[in-house]
Amino acid sequence: MSYLQDPRVLFAAERTLLAWNRTGLTFIMFGFLIERSGLLIEVLSNGEEHLNTTLTFLICIAFFMLGSFTTVYAARQFQRVLKTLGESEFPEGYRTQWGAVISLIVALLGSLLAISLFFSYN
Repeated sequence: MSYLQDPRVLFAAERTLLAWNRTGLTFIMFGFLIERSGLLIEVLSNGEEHLNTTLTFLICIAFFMLGSFTTVYAARQFQRVLKTLGESEFPEGYRTQWGAVISLIVALLGSLLAISLFFSYN
């Protein structure tokens, strides 16, 4: 439990949440890059190397899910930190939930992207 009565603790926790959110987004973007490179391999090889594109597709889905999990876990950790802070550490009128909400939206969109790619894969 924090007894610092300093809003900098809240802002540090929020910066950490946003850093983890960026990390989750990076995982999702990297998965998208891998998926697009798998399509490039397929086009360049005239569809002969199906095993390689299947592997890149599975790695792509894994990165999407890793990014989604990262953002959900970061939001959960942020909520746990908020519970330890005292009332004096929150600036008046400051909304603390938006960072966690954005993280959960990123996780949802990353998961939806993974699901849509999974069902559209031939």
